[in-house]
Amino acid sequence: MSVKVEAAPAATLVIFGATGDLAHRLLMPSLANMTAAGLIDDNFRVLGIGRSKESDEELRTSFDESGCMEKLESASKKAWKSLRKRVLFEQGDFTRAECYEALKKRLDKLGCGNVAFYLAVAPRFFGDIVEHLGKAGLLEEKDGAFRRVAIEKPFGHDLQSAKTLNKRILAQADESQFYRIDHFLGKETVQNILVARFANAMTEAVWNRTYIDHVQITAAETVDVGTRGDFYDHAGALRDMVPNHLFQLLSMVAMEAPNRFDADSIRDEKSKLLKAIRIPSAKEAKTNAVRGQYGAGTVDGKKVVAYTKAPDVAPDSTTETYAALKLEIDTPRWAGVPFYLRTGKALGKKDTEVVLTFRPVAYAGFRDAEVGDLPANKLVIQIQPDEGIDFDFLAKQPGPAIATTPVTMAFRYADHFDISHTTGYETLLYDLLRGDQTLFQRADGIEAAWAVVQPILNAWKKDAPDAYRAGSTGPATADALLERDGRKWHVFGE
Repeated sequence: MSVKVEAAPAATLVIFGATGDLAHRLLMPSLANMTAAGLIDDNFRVLGIGRSKESDEELRTSFDESGCMEKLESASKKAWKSLRKRVLFEQGDFTRAECYEALKKRLDKLGCGNVAFYLAVAPRFFGDIVEHLGKAGLLEEKDGAFRRVAIEKPFGHDLQSAKTLNKRILAQADESQFYRIDHFLGKETVQNILVARFANAMTEAVWNRTYIDHVQITAAETVDVGTRGDFYDHAGALRDMVPNHLFQLLSMVAMEAPNRFDADSIRDEKSKLLKAIRIPSAKEAKTNAVRGQYGAGTVDGKKVVAYTKAPDVAPDSTTETYAALKLEIDTPRWAGVPFYLRTGKALGKKDTEVVLTFRPVAYAGFRDAEVGDLPANKLVIQIQPDEGIDFDFLAKQPGPAIATTPVTMAFRYADHFDISHTTGYETLLYDLLRGDQTLFQRADGIEAAWAVVQPILNAWKKDAPDAYRAGSTGPATADALLERDGRKWHVFGE
């Protein structure tokens, strides 16, 4: 069933850090795709803020030459020619109050009503920029016009910093004006988790502790730290991926059905779920969490140097490039069902997936078969790269004997829909302009996620990470985390 989607209301998108990588690689291509799809009003404008001395045309040309525009489909390339005329530049140092005084005058001169501010800058500037916007009166909503702020992740680096940042920004404007972005939620396959669960009677009926033995959530990357050594060595895999990306997947998989599918109802249920995750004790933080760091190896036929040999990484660094956790959720639906999460860099295959493993059936009818040889039913939600859903079950082998064999029913997005040309930011930008906060994180949810992670951060302060070879599936201790429970990791990428 197709649904007609209307263009977002006319607005000005002010991008702090418009000359940076995020704007060139993702934001502007997304806006071109949205223009081609009719999702942007003809009076929509982009106003870039940056320290460099550039003119409007020089900023437009930099987007032309970024290389990302060349990858657009023909319709989006044509749309970009129309959109680029509405791309403007304002020079300014966003750490100084004068920048915001000039910005206010520029917006008044342009006759802007609706304005969304996008913080495509380093996280250390988030609080300062919002405070400057507030003090300059740029967040005041009047005459029916909106003022919104989109903030990229990471939102804080631990529980206390997240609370402090929330307090700073909420002193300047209402929660309804802030859109904390997790780009994972822009992926169609992530949003499809809610549809797969709640729109299908068969899946929702068994989506509970009665039928599900355990759940695995994996975000495996083949890329190494590359040129991000300076950032990554202060962050690590746990901070970089778990309280945002993986916990967002976890909340969508495990949340209760909302009363209505509107933003507040969905975010209420996600926050309830995150608050229901059992906060690990000091002992559990040590025994139910594994950290690893990749050494030299080969990934996709290319040699990878050890993490500690990467540029801008301390030679004696104990920062983890791999993290695996066992968590439990204290709700009637999930009591006793373990959730295993893992993420890592320089692994053998790229794969983001959710795997629900079902409990075994009563095997009385197969008493002559080796029960241990009967694999469990699994529902595999493939987020990337081969987007789709697989259901692994057992079927009878042809022949006179009753013998079983594992088979798979598979759905692939690419067989039915064309989503290859999108960046994942189109939906997020569209919702930002429309005022739909469904896919954005709320203050209480962010703090609940950090509350779960904080004991693990504390436990890891003195521990060195376990070694694993680049191109492998991670450290052996991660396998042991499941093996002691009589379980195994799903082989990612299969």
